[in-house]
Amino acid sequence: MLTALLAPRKSRTAKPLVEEIGASEEGVEDDDEDFDWEIEQSPYEEVPESVLYPHGHYGFGGLRSGVFQRLQDEFSDVIDIKDPDFTPAAERRQKRVAAELAKFDPDHYLADFFEDEAVEQALQYNPWWTDMYSEMMAFMGKSQEQENHAALVSFSEEEKYQLRKFVHKSYLLDKRAQRQVYYSLIDILLAYCYDTRVNEGEKNVESAWNIRKLSPTLCWFETWTNVHDILVSFGRRVLCYPLYRHFKLVTKACRDTIKILQLGKSAVLKCLLDIHKIFQESDPAYILNDLYISDYCVWIQKAKSARLAALAEALKEAPLTKAQLGLEVNELEAAALLVREEEAARPASPAPSSEASDGSEASDGSASSARTTDPDSEPEGLAGKGAAGGGSLQGPVLDKSSALRADGHGLCGRSPIPGAAVRQGALPAFAPAPGRAGPLIQELGEQLEAVVRLSEPQGSPGPRRAQASSALPGRVGRASLADGHTSGLG
Repeated sequence: MLTALLAPRKSRTAKPLVEEIGASEEGVEDDDEDFDWEIEQSPYEEVPESVLYPHGHYGFGGLRSGVFQRLQDEFSDVIDIKDPDFTPAAERRQKRVAAELAKFDPDHYLADFFEDEAVEQALQYNPWWTDMYSEMMAFMGKSQEQENHAALVSFSEEEKYQLRKFVHKSYLLDKRAQRQVYYSLIDILLAYCYDTRVNEGEKNVESAWNIRKLSPTLCWFETWTNVHDILVSFGRRVLCYPLYRHFKLVTKACRDTIKILQLGKSAVLKCLLDIHKIFQESDPAYILNDLYISDYCVWIQKAKSARLAALAEALKEAPLTKAQLGLEVNELEAAALLVREEEAARPASPAPSSEASDGSEASDGSASSARTTDPDSEPEGLAGKGAAGGGSLQGPVLDKSSALRADGHGLCGRSPIPGAAVRQGALPAFAPAPGRAGPLIQELGEQLEAVVRLSEPQGSPGPRRAQASSALPGRVGRASLADGHTSGLG
């Protein structure tokens, strides 16, 4: 505790510290008869915070005010409250709770709730106070005595230099102000433990933001009345602001704070020095050192470790649950888990059989290839297949697993063919034999030509059509069949 060893700065003068001004030389005679020797008795009434701090006091022990009247524009990014010099404590609390409710994002929370790999990694990290706490508990188990554990905590040369730069001074705090100082200390340590754990002991550019954002004392100049309110506020802000928003990080930070307080004021001072360094290296956050952290680093050196241990016990006896946060996270998790179970229990939609899909794809591919070819060559291809005698009626004639059939009236229609049969090249039961494919097509072409002639209006060039038909009877029949297929005669 190097700062406590420094001599306080005192003014050297021979003048008396207290002088009586304006008193008469003769003095005033006391009236003994009218003097009441009894102490006036009055019931205790708790002074409200608005009366205690009428002008919006803040800082360490509520000793500062008027700082942000001229610096509001410069430090608007550091604190969340606007115009703190004229905002009473009750109004600050209302605005803080409203801002937390507006900031809560259910999607972000559920994403960290289900995908918690990074959170689990942070939970497995062991900060520097974990080993010291284990050593302390092992030592206490052997000796069965409460000893001073300050020797377990060591300070680096840089930290010792920080201690020598502080000014040694005393703080005149009443009982209420002392209670506020201890409560705010818990709030600051909780934010520091969270940042240390999620960053695994490495400081980055977000460390200053994490600490001041998770501590309502630093960003809202909040005042406290009990430990439970501190835990509720910290839990809400962890689920609303930082990158990793998980309730396990809240409980883990509470356990870390309890360990630090049980280690004594040396461990608390080491944490405060680290916070002071983080804020000092952050351009807008250094004002928080002047308001809080520097005074905490000086005050904690004279604090009693027994009070810190009692504070740790109070923190241990104040359990925190998700329902107490007021964010309805239990209902949110239950709904998300129910949806997840329903999706897992829902049967998968039956996929189409591979044979049918292959058959349709094959028929679609053959039809598309027939459509993309030259129209003049299409009848020739059909004629070639029909003249061969062994070709099937698949190809351009079969569109999407269907085949032409002739009914008793001499008309053509479509009949579906199973995909497997089309794919394997087999003809259905009602299809003609391969040997009669050519005569059947020629006969159907002649019937179609007769239908066309009956429906042809008078005065049309009939001999011309007949001449063309007699010139190429087989080709015209097949072409007419192809045209009937493409135009949807069936």
